[in-house]
Amino acid sequence: MIWKPNVTVAAVIEQDGKYLLVEEEAETGTGVLLNQPAGHLEPGESIIQGAVRETLEETAYTFDPEYLLGIYQWYSSSNDTTYLRFAFCGPVTNHDDSRVLDKGILRATWFNLGDIGKAIHRHRSPLVMTCIQDHIAGKRYPLALLTHYN
Repeated sequence: MIWKPNVTVAAVIEQDGKYLLVEEEAETGTGVLLNQPAGHLEPGESIIQGAVRETLEETAYTFDPEYLLGIYQWYSSSNDTTYLRFAFCGPVTNHDDSRVLDKGILRATWFNLGDIGKAIHRHRSPLVMTCIQDHIAGKRYPLALLTHYN
């Protein structure tokens, strides 16, 4: 058997001291969870394209990645899955109020740091807060670190 991690992309977007998060229905039926706009990389797309696509699909915002925030490996014992997350930071440039959000996404909204911390029990994974802490700490890596071959 060949083991492969699930490659995911995420957008850490801060504006005026607030972070853009999505509220999503938990797959396990445990309630509403908070996450950065994030999802699985799709066949044929670059890692950066995946982050832009997922952000648009989950928030209706156009994301402009400026930096790689970090690469995170996390094992979820609840579903026996290892995730390899590529997180990006940058601004949003447009919002399409008429766009229908992905299935399972209840809404996308801006949260201040205090509210994010109080809702830690609702975070989809520990990566939500880790990415925010890395953003606050000023971690930024050039997008040129990533190379995509078609």
